[in-house]
Amino acid sequence: MLRLRVLLVSALVAGVASGCGPAGHDADGRVSVAASFYPLAWVVSQIAPGADLTDLTHPGMEPHDVELTFAQTVDLARADLVVYERGFQPAVDQGVDNDAEGTTLDVGPVAGLQDFVSDPGQVDPHFWQDPLKLSAVAGAVARALDRIDPARATSYDARAAALQRRLAALDRDYRTGLAHCARHTVVTSHDAFGYLSRYGISVAAITGLAPGAEPAPADLARLQQLIRDDGITTVFSETLASPAAADALAHDMDVRSEVLDPIEGLSDATAGQTYLTLMRRNLAALEEANGCTT
Repeated sequence: MLRLRVLLVSALVAGVASGCGPAGHDADGRVSVAASFYPLAWVVSQIAPGADLTDLTHPGMEPHDVELTFAQTVDLARADLVVYERGFQPAVDQGVDNDAEGTTLDVGPVAGLQDFVSDPGQVDPHFWQDPLKLSAVAGAVARALDRIDPARATSYDARAAALQRRLAALDRDYRTGLAHCARHTVVTSHDAFGYLSRYGISVAAITGLAPGAEPAPADLARLQQLIRDDGITTVFSETLASPAAADALAHDMDVRSEVLDPIEGLSDATAGQTYLTLMRRNLAALEEANGCTT
């Protein structure tokens, strides 16, 4: 079955390629890019707004558990550039290894991934919570596009530089907004916010990497004691995963339940938002929960 799938994908890619323009681009000359999940797709859209862009994680889908459809596998295979993060989405890793024929960019080494504070030795993939790490990825995307499509290199570089300025401004807002807070610990659904440590934030997660996992009684008891000891006012749930565990903990401790978006993907509720607006919404929620003053 696997060999049949590979042969079918190869045949479809060959058919698509016969209708492509110069240098493997689409017939209308556009570069085709497959990005594995929303933050990476958003970066590509800012640098190459005219590209034929495919986000391999559909809105509303939890990216950790994505499985590629046959059509998505074809999109990945025929893309001039695939932007992904190895180790975050196993199905995408497999697609890159088996099917990708264009340039592939693993953003992990560019971003400089760190281990989970709570689990040294296990890499935390959620680097985009740090705007400066996403800025480094933007630079790498621009350089990859420059090599693939040198005729548009000046445009890619200019747009990447403008994006990096916006990300630097976001970083300044976080540093300013979180500099003077009554508390520096947040309780969240799952461990997706470790890179906020750049701004002095410590994360205590109800579950680990997997959203929606059942918390152990010992972990809940530890979090309850932390909430009492630190005077924590808010337990954060998130989009794309059930809020049940966070809501239950907040109810038991008589504190607020709010949403902190890991920005792994958009949902129906956030369809009109962008990475920048969601990051600023998160900043406002953190400032309120932690009693921050400017």
